Amino acid sequence: VQLVESGGGLVQPGGSLRLSCAASGFTFSNYGMRWYRQTPRKERELVARISNTGESTQYGDSVKGRFTISRDNAKGTVYLQMNSLKPEDTAVYYCRTDLILGRIYWGQGTQVTVSS
Repeated sequence: VQLVESGGGLVQPGGSLRLSCAASGFTFSNYGMRWYRQTPRKERELVARISNTGESTQYGDSVKGRFTISRDNAKGTVYLQMNSLKPEDTAVYYCRTDLILGRIYWGQGTQVTVSS
C-alpha cells in the first residue's frame, strides 16, 4: 500500500488549496479514506473522512463549512479542497486509509502554511 500526498504549500489567509492523495497497492474503491493534520503543539487531528463510495462524509468541527473531501475511485485519489484558510490551519496534512485487513496506512504528509 502506498499513499502519496501533494498540493501543499504557502497560502495567504482567506486563500484556497487542494490537496491530493494518490493511492495504490489495494482496491481503493473498497475502503473509506481520511485526512488528518498535525502541528508540533497538538495531537494528530481528524480533518475529514469519506466513505468508499463517496456518498458519506464527516468533518472535524474546526473545518466544517470550509473544507470538502472528495474522491475519484477511477483514479484512486482522494482530495481535500480547503477554502477560507486560516493561520490555525497551518499543519502537516496526512491521508490515511480505513482499516485494511486489520491495518491502517499513512501517507508521508504535505505541509500547509497559511501566512501573510
